[in-house]
Amino acid sequence: MLGARGYPAALEWIARRAEAFVIPLAALLVGMVLFSLFIALVGKSPVQLYETMWRGGFGSWFSIQNSLSRGAPLLLAALCVALPARLGLVVIGGEGAIVLGGVAAAAIGVALSGAPSSIVILAMGVAGMAAGGIWIGAVGALRHYRAVNETISSLLMAYIAIALMNQLVEGPLRDPASLNKPSTQPLADIYRIGNIPGMEVHWGLAVGVVACVLSWVLIEKTRWGFAARIAGGNVRAALVQGLAVGPLIVGFTALAGGFAGLAGMLEVAAVQGSANGSLAAGYGYTGILVAFLARHNPLAIIPVAILLGGIDASGGLIQRRMDLPDATVLVLQGMLFIVILFSETLYGRFKAFNPDLWQRAS
Repeated sequence: MLGARGYPAALEWIARRAEAFVIPLAALLVGMVLFSLFIALVGKSPVQLYETMWRGGFGSWFSIQNSLSRGAPLLLAALCVALPARLGLVVIGGEGAIVLGGVAAAAIGVALSGAPSSIVILAMGVAGMAAGGIWIGAVGALRHYRAVNETISSLLMAYIAIALMNQLVEGPLRDPASLNKPSTQPLADIYRIGNIPGMEVHWGLAVGVVACVLSWVLIEKTRWGFAARIAGGNVRAALVQGLAVGPLIVGFTALAGGFAGLAGMLEVAAVQGSANGSLAAGYGYTGILVAFLARHNPLAIIPVAILLGGIDASGGLIQRRMDLPDATVLVLQGMLFIVILFSETLYGRFKAFNPDLWQRAS
């Protein structure tokens, strides 16, 4: 079957969709090459570095499980960026929603101590999502109703959230027994989220995957997602069509913040056991890189988050085997992010990905 310009329809279909895969992959490779030059300049072997990174992230079943565990919060943190992006918003303050979601979940878990575990865990999840949703939803409200730039406001509010978390953890919610590291009271074991059977990976991974799938369905298969895509492409056109742009913006940002808050709840209930300064682990910022590398596609976020989780998991092994700082992986992530941002200017520039510009062979 031939397409509109005489080429096979399948070939045109592939060409139109290949751009969203080829350009991010090329950006990833370019970023790794630039990082190799940086490693060579400091007197280390790039080949050994990537070999060590592979072993630390995916070289064994233990490493794979560690990568999956680190990738779990990145799934939800990336959704905090990807969902507003469909409306043309650049929200980078997911870190704030994560820490507040964790604090809210810990407070509820302690307050409901003695209640059935299923009720407490559900209440912790609702509290975490509510805290994150209100925080990032406020960013959307400021953007629509007061024209405050969402990138700046979300970033500044992340710092406020971290300060608020420190105030609560070191003040009214502090466990008197936590001397060197201020924390909330620890959750009882029955309120902790366990591991997936047969794996040393907590259930947060499954929650993140389900959240990504549901987000894809929301964006691609529902009228709300269709309306969000229209508003993201042209706000004026959306208003002319009678779409409620304000509720869309506030709703999508609140949902995005809710996912980030849920990531904080899972860190408390599955990893930390209490809310403390470790909640500000940078997952919200790494989630920005995951979302951009995945082109804000919720399904693509799943493999990208696992990849970045593996890179993060390899930091300790790189430090021990190559005598490099543990923050070396942060330098790699920074380089990747810069290259990915630059690659945004390349979309639509290549004739190979646009069948409308193909010329019939004479």
